[in-house]
Amino acid sequence: MNDVTIVGSGPTGLMLAGELALAGVDVAILERRSTPDLVGSRARGFHSRTIEIFDQRGIVDRFLAEGQTAQGLSFANTSLNVSGFPSRHPYTLGLGQSHIERILLGWVEELGVPIRRGLEVTGFAQDDAGVDVHLADGGPLRTAYLVGADGGRSVIRNVAGIEFVGAEATRSHLIAEVEVTEETPAGIRLDGVGIHAMSVMEDGRTVGIVVTEQQIGPATEPTLADLSEALTAVYGTDFGAHDPRWISRFTDAARQAAAYRSGRVLLAGDAAHIHPPTGGQGIGLGVQDVVNLGWKLAQVVRGVSPDGLLDNYHAERHPATARVMRNVMAQALLQRGDARTEAMRDTISDLLGFEGPRAQLAGLLSGLDVGYDLGEGHPLLGRRMPDLDLTTAHGPRRVFELLQDARPVLLNLGEPGSIDITPWADRVQHVDADHTGTWELPVIGTVPAPVAVLIRPDGHVAWVGDGTQTGLSEALTTWFGQPAKKDVA
Repeated sequence: MNDVTIVGSGPTGLMLAGELALAGVDVAILERRSTPDLVGSRARGFHSRTIEIFDQRGIVDRFLAEGQTAQGLSFANTSLNVSGFPSRHPYTLGLGQSHIERILLGWVEELGVPIRRGLEVTGFAQDDAGVDVHLADGGPLRTAYLVGADGGRSVIRNVAGIEFVGAEATRSHLIAEVEVTEETPAGIRLDGVGIHAMSVMEDGRTVGIVVTEQQIGPATEPTLADLSEALTAVYGTDFGAHDPRWISRFTDAARQAAAYRSGRVLLAGDAAHIHPPTGGQGIGLGVQDVVNLGWKLAQVVRGVSPDGLLDNYHAERHPATARVMRNVMAQALLQRGDARTEAMRDTISDLLGFEGPRAQLAGLLSGLDVGYDLGEGHPLLGRRMPDLDLTTAHGPRRVFELLQDARPVLLNLGEPGSIDITPWADRVQHVDADHTGTWELPVIGTVPAPVAVLIRPDGHVAWVGDGTQTGLSEALTTWFGQPAKKDVA
């Protein structure tokens, strides 16, 4: 029996596997696809906070070397420039999902995580000691914990009986990559039905297409005939579409799992929430899910923390994701070309001419404003730690460099040796350092410089010190388990 089994080897599943492997957990991935090849482009990139998370793990250069940076955030056709935000990565990275998965797979393989391909999970049964995973061909497999990262039609969520609630579909869209015999118009077209777009792919021959259907399509795999019908309804021709590389259908439905946990079974990524692709939030939300979950699950598996710590995963990620989903639904609603929608877009554009609303939306969509509710206190509490330049006894370091092993950090910026965390020294890095610059948070602005901070492995601040250790022991115990007992001579 291994510690954790992950169902699904998309970006969410791969990132979680890496997090758990860094924490020394025996983890394996089960994947229905027989090869790592991904047909179609799917997601096309991610935003600032996701880039920061990859930086925290020391793998960001792998993505930056292959992607294209740009100011890619917008709302209702209004650009949301984040270049002025206090981040080393104030931009969007354009990179196709197949490349994202390939890069993450390389990292996970370096960490020694086994990926068992060609295995279809059909269900599971759990008891107080573990989970039996049922396979279509063979099994069952026994695991201590099971994580469903198996997409919007998640078998794990369905078998767990977790409700998937939210807004029903009002429109459906076809997305495809095909060859054509006629020249296609470039760019985006809006009409009373929805949004349509075409672009020639890198090979110069294949055309990427998104087209809104006249009526909501069935929950079946779409055909070339479906695509031809939808294109003809909008453009008056199907451009001689033929030889599709792939065709898929998505809707504007937005649903979220009522619970991210059922006993020893947890959900992450699209298995926990689906939404339209508007705004490019999908991969980022999944990565943020599992970076929140990974260290908590690892500590429970290793017996460092009580089982109840896993409930905190839902408590933090469910409301954070719900905020983004509401915004994505609003964006999708504005993707029409009728006069009423145009008037709404113009009104919103006027409001976004003011710095406050513009920064608020940019912070939300970039992921840089995520803050978990850890109670009253310093503005840093619960928010992502800035990647400060530090001076340490071992030379200059960045904060994110301290997080590359996915271990918590007690960063002391006061008198060296003035903070004692000896009972947690086996779990928490203690770093004495100096920082001479200001402290600034996206959207919030400049905040008072703390004397010390306790940083969780996901990069969020769990405690802020004012020169005393008030509340530190409680925070360490809450997040990283009971203090080690002293040896008795």
